[in-house]
Parts: sequence; C-alpha cells; structure tokens
Amino acid sequence: MGDTEFQKRVYEALMLVPRGYVTTYKALAAAVGCGSPRAVGQALKRNPYAPEVPCHRVIASDLSIGGFQGASAGARISKKQAMLEAEGVHFVDGRLSTPDQCFRFSDASR
Repeated sequence: MGDTEFQKRVYEALMLVPRGYVTTYKALAAAVGCGSPRAVGQALKRNPYAPEVPCHRVIASDLSIGGFQGASAGARISKKQAMLEAEGVHFVDGRLSTPDQCFRFSDASR
C-alpha cells in the first residue's frame, strides 16, 4: 500500500520544518494547497516515516499541542510534548511558549 499523492505532498512539505520549530495543521494545509487542516491531520495520523517525517512538529492553530498518532490526550500526547521539548520547543499553560518558533512556509522558498 503506497502513499497517496496528497500524503506525499504533506510529508514533503513537513520535511521543511526544522528542528526547534513547529507549524500548524492549517499552515501545512495551505502549503500543500488544501483547505482542510483535518485532512492534513489524517495524513499525519498515517505517517509511516516518523520521526524522519516529523509529524510531532505540527500543532493546532491556537498554538496548543494538537493531536498525535490519532490521540488527543494521554501517553501519545505526552510523547509528542517530550519530543518537542527535546528539540527546544516548550509549552506553558498548554500553549506554545514562543510563537516565533512557528515555521513560515513562505520563508522556506527564499
């Protein structure tokens, strides 16, 4: 079973997000020409290339941690947060503590 063209676009775009940064489902959706952040979330839920394709670097638009591996709470979210903390991305009161750590896809083309 291979990846869909949409999944390939999502994974390729996500590879642009460097260690120490995050993006949002909405920004990633826009980067691949998709109007549905939920569709991006579904592609990431099926990501067979993690952590090389760093789906843990995608958070919600309100700068909360979002989901991970199909979960929105519990051990999987704790794992996502630990992975981000190890990369220098911190959350305070459930939100990204440094919003300038949000990657801008428009900057990647320069």
